[in-house]
Amino acid sequence: MSTKFKLHILMIFSLSFFTRCVSKKAGLVYDDKTQLKLDVYSPKNKKEKKEVLVFIHGGNWRTGKRSTYKFFGKGFARKGIVTVVIDYRLTDVTDFKGMTQDAAKAVRWVQDNIAAYGGDVNKIFLSGHSSGGHLAALLATDESYFKELGITNPIKGAALIDAFGLDMYTYLKNSQNKEDSIYYPTFSKDPQYWKKGSPMYFLDKTSPRFILFVGGSTYPTIKFYSTEFLRTAKIYRPETKLIELRRKKHVAMIGQFYNPRNRCYMDILEFMGKKR
Repeated sequence: MSTKFKLHILMIFSLSFFTRCVSKKAGLVYDDKTQLKLDVYSPKNKKEKKEVLVFIHGGNWRTGKRSTYKFFGKGFARKGIVTVVIDYRLTDVTDFKGMTQDAAKAVRWVQDNIAAYGGDVNKIFLSGHSSGGHLAALLATDESYFKELGITNPIKGAALIDAFGLDMYTYLKNSQNKEDSIYYPTFSKDPQYWKKGSPMYFLDKTSPRFILFVGGSTYPTIKFYSTEFLRTAKIYRPETKLIELRRKKHVAMIGQFYNPRNRCYMDILEFMGKKR
């Protein structure tokens, strides 16, 4: 039996097992104006309020949809976390600011409604992969997005999974690659706007906790700027951690969550203070 076939069987078994233990509410509108939606995955055991994890998908700010990440929502719900997977507007409609505003509205919806799904409104965390990691980090650190909504930042921590874009100001300023022009619709051609879209420059003593996961074989840019983000975050939050996964490439960094026994689940649960 090939390794690929074994993995396929594991995925089918895992998803079937998840389904029996998890409740899903799909297509819940969190913003009437844009009609953006989210899915809530919650443990069927609701004897006590659970920690909440809001996940923002990647896709270079240009592609992606929440339905692709059912495995992530079900995986964490199976482990006792109320998990929310969101959609947001992409580059064909808006820029990074609009995307982060969407994510902020999703979190506001979570704050207002998640108790009905077994979630603890006092334990809301963020996660995101690739460009979704960038949006999670920006929302967690730039207080202006929640202030626009008239609420206090409720984020207790953020788990960044092979995040790209943590310092787009330095990245674009130093870039000599013509292909990086694909980021102009998201970040504009204005260096000062790049800085406003760079979570690195919003880290301070009020920032929530972070844990970063980086693939050992991911893009060098992601490894470099994740390390720089770690260095700066540690000034204010010495407990900030970066976990490098040997030989893991960029896509595999999110794909590994298909495996319910993957160690990263435990790392994130411990980061969230989840009791075993």
